[in-house]
Amino acid sequence: MPEVSVVMPVYNGEKYIRQAIESVFIQDVSLELLVIDDGSWDGTAGILKEYEGRENFRYFRNSSNLGAAGSRNRGVREARGRYIAFLDADDWWEEGKLSAQLKQLKSTGRVLCSTGRTLMDSSGADTGRYIPVKETVTYRDLLSHNSINCSSVVVKKEAALEFPMEHDDSHEDYITWLKILKKYGPAVGIDRPYLKYRLSEGGKSRNKLKSARMTYHVYRYVGYGPVKSTCFFISYALHGLWKYRKK
Repeated sequence: MPEVSVVMPVYNGEKYIRQAIESVFIQDVSLELLVIDDGSWDGTAGILKEYEGRENFRYFRNSSNLGAAGSRNRGVREARGRYIAFLDADDWWEEGKLSAQLKQLKSTGRVLCSTGRTLMDSSGADTGRYIPVKETVTYRDLLSHNSINCSSVVVKKEAALEFPMEHDDSHEDYITWLKILKKYGPAVGIDRPYLKYRLSEGGKSRNKLKSARMTYHVYRYVGYGPVKSTCFFISYALHGLWKYRKK
């Protein structure tokens, strides 16, 4: 059985998915890759055919469009590994990412680990921007700003099953991280650029006003009232201004 199940949702990802897949297969841990195709109509299926027959490659095609959250949840349910790693089809990893995270998770007893990330432009070129992550990320830290990027995460499977991603109208991964940290305690971070995060033109976070509304909804979805949600959002917004001040 693989130690890590890598869950990769994709929708019309022919431009980038090969790079993402290859970055999974250079990792030096026992793993399986589950690609969840959410109804692609471009050349994605043709690229995925190249990997058919690999023991550690599994392909699923949704019968109806589930969105990124629903596709990730399906991958988690199908996974056979003890740990779940998420990777979007337009991002990629550096070699050694998963082994470093497994080492941290096992030595600390934590259930979730994230890494730092380098911001790449839509063509895959380095923008020169690096987003760090703290060695320990508490629930209170996470309320102030979401420093955990989905494509950097490795999490124990039971926690991912317990708190599936919900609310596609919001930042569904952020909601899940908050729930996991509230129950299981702080996450561990590795402040190295193991993740190459592509700033896709159509990404949720590219529209700042829309992303702001979605962030406010996160606090409401995890159970906070309007006043506390507004306070958390103001803290989040101020941190965002600092993070992107050079952009």
